[in-house]
Amino acid sequence: MAAWAEIEQAITHALSLSRRPIGVAFRQTPPAGVAAFAGTEPSGCSFWRVAAAGRTFYTVPSDHYNCPIGSHTHAIPLPAMRTPELEHTLGLMAKIGYVRMDEVPGIPVLPQTPGAVVYAPLGDTPVDPDVVLVAGRPGRLMLLLEAAGRAGVATQPGLLGRPTCMALPAALAGGAVASTGCIGNRVYTDLGDDEMYVAIPGRDLPRVAAELTTITTANTTLSDYHRARRTSLATE
Repeated sequence: MAAWAEIEQAITHALSLSRRPIGVAFRQTPPAGVAAFAGTEPSGCSFWRVAAAGRTFYTVPSDHYNCPIGSHTHAIPLPAMRTPELEHTLGLMAKIGYVRMDEVPGIPVLPQTPGAVVYAPLGDTPVDPDVVLVAGRPGRLMLLLEAAGRAGVATQPGLLGRPTCMALPAALAGGAVASTGCIGNRVYTDLGDDEMYVAIPGRDLPRVAAELTTITTANTTLSDYHRARRTSLATE
């Protein structure tokens, strides 16, 4: 495995993160030595909050049933008695104008149902993560995306929005992606109004982290350069 603890330390310092980045791994079976999640949560992204707070664990499909939208993006079929919940939730969102039903087919979904999903603070991950989620302020996450570009990692144009959980399959399929989050995610994870996400394939993160020093130094130099130009050229 990569030196995930060192990578977490490096990106936390470079990006001035107040939340721990988390690793998410999709497996067909639970990994040995990792504890099963105990309890219930209202959404799949709630597990992000639990992991960011320091816990390492895995979930099984039934742990995600309370979140019909998250179950959809994770390719987890709801049991027959709960299948109507997805239609009901989407119907409510459409009724209040939050989403259009014709948008639903375009939402990224995992290619197959995971037998277990492992969540952990990045530095404590017991397995190589498939996706790493980093939450922070836009001006700092800008550096992460610039480092991804410098590392030759595919970065998707634009911003993803609702539902936030689609950032996981989107990153797996197409590379680093930025997400503005959604109101459900912000409620369930306590993400601040001044924060957003970047999701990066785990396989690419070591290369991205290796470029962060160059990018942060370059941005400091350019900040001084642009401030001097503003002082000398602005006339308002």
